[in-house]
Amino acid sequence: MRLRVRRLSVVVMALLGVVLWLVINPESYEEVFTRVENTGAEAGLNYAAEAITESDGTARLASEVLEELKVKGRAPKIGYSREEFYSGWPTAEGCSLRQRILKREFGETAVLDGCVVLAGEFDEPYTGEHMIFKDKTEVSKLQIDHVVALSDAWQKGAQYMDYEVRNKIATDPLNLLAVDGLANNQKSDGDAATWLPANKKFRCQYVARQVSVKYKYSLWVTEAEKEAILKVLSNCPNEPAIGV
Repeated sequence: MRLRVRRLSVVVMALLGVVLWLVINPESYEEVFTRVENTGAEAGLNYAAEAITESDGTARLASEVLEELKVKGRAPKIGYSREEFYSGWPTAEGCSLRQRILKREFGETAVLDGCVVLAGEFDEPYTGEHMIFKDKTEVSKLQIDHVVALSDAWQKGAQYMDYEVRNKIATDPLNLLAVDGLANNQKSDGDAATWLPANKKFRCQYVARQVSVKYKYSLWVTEAEKEAILKVLSNCPNEPAIGV
């Protein structure tokens, strides 16, 4: 009984944390990349994501934050399950977190029925394709990806943390993107050393977001992962970290 009450209190605290995050970090729900016209070999796509190449002067650079992350080997995956992080999307301000992320990505194009996103369009970040969704069935095919995969987080520090912290990693909007299901399945639980988005224009923002999540929750990187991130950031040295 005591364990059940404790777990309930942890979930309640996590929900309050999501609401507080919305208030303190509204940028988490802003469009995560800039629309640009494609040219050359990418002219077959309507839009693609473009890397942010200049900091606004207030955000720290992703490369600087990366240097503050610990570099260690992977811990064993023993004991990992998604239930060690969360058992489903929490509700924030009356709406499922999944629906809030979809609304964030679709922006002004989102067609809503209360909290539910019925239709809309957006520039899918992992493929760069401009996607149009005409009904709820099509929208349901989108997946909400953990930018830092939960099993990767588990092997790089999260397994040693309290459930409350792990729950925040799983439900923090900073660590969530609506993405193409096939691309997300290809990523699986890979880190930057084993998988990067096919959409090269989004890679700078992608690794910057990973660095930001790992910094926020004191997760580490492997040597190969750090080298892969540095290689990406060498193309965009002024890429800012997010929410750091």
